[in-house]
Amino acid sequence: KAQISQAARYSLLGGGKRVRAVLVLAACQLAGGDTAAAADYAAALEMLHCYSLIHDDMPCMDNDDYRRGRLSCHKQYGEATALLAADALVTAAFEAVANAPTHPQSRVQAAAHLAKAAGARGMLYGQELDKHYETVHASESELLELHAHKTGALIIRPVAADLGCDAAQADDALCTVLQHYAAELGLVFQIVDDILDVTATTEELGKPVGSDAENDKTTFITLYGLEGARSLAKQHNDAALAALADLGPEADFLREMAVELLTRSK
Repeated sequence: KAQISQAARYSLLGGGKRVRAVLVLAACQLAGGDTAAAADYAAALEMLHCYSLIHDDMPCMDNDDYRRGRLSCHKQYGEATALLAADALVTAAFEAVANAPTHPQSRVQAAAHLAKAAGARGMLYGQELDKHYETVHASESELLELHAHKTGALIIRPVAADLGCDAAQADDALCTVLQHYAAELGLVFQIVDDILDVTATTEELGKPVGSDAENDKTTFITLYGLEGARSLAKQHNDAALAALADLGPEADFLREMAVELLTRSK
């Protein structure tokens, strides 16, 4: 088996919360779709997320040696193999979407949503801003812009909801509600990430802590303080729950998911 495939599997199957994939499936189910049909979309989103983590960890980016409690991909396999493994995951993601057992129009929409979210207008722009603000202090609006593109290191943002809606071919009104929920949830995720970077241990998170302060990065902690960041996370969590107000008990799983992400410890 090719080493780049081994390295890709090492990173992709090495644990993680799978929040993005779960959100795809939950949105599809809420919209009345077949979650089995959405599984390939969920897998594609995880592949794209994983590729971004491999790149983020490399010396030219965040230079982190550990991810999910073990050596990051470039430390385990070398930089060249890690780079190729990440590239392999990008192409595999779109292959998964192209071959998904869904309606052709659904596959086209899903591919478009993934490409837009992961490309130069989405995640990659967020990564560019992330590097820029390592040396320049970010204002509140600039930090929010950064995380609007690079929330939680990729696409917990509306694209997860979009893919679920694509799989179910849901109506526009429900898609708008789920997009709002996902956008708020994404900010909760990132704010809690910043909180854990100063309150948790490396063992708890499975990755280095304190790196934001070491790199003098602007975070929600540096802007708001610890208690202010916790309050802000609660505000966005409340907004996520409010978006679901008219959906009834069918949305209870998404409500529980929001609370879990707000109170997580790793």
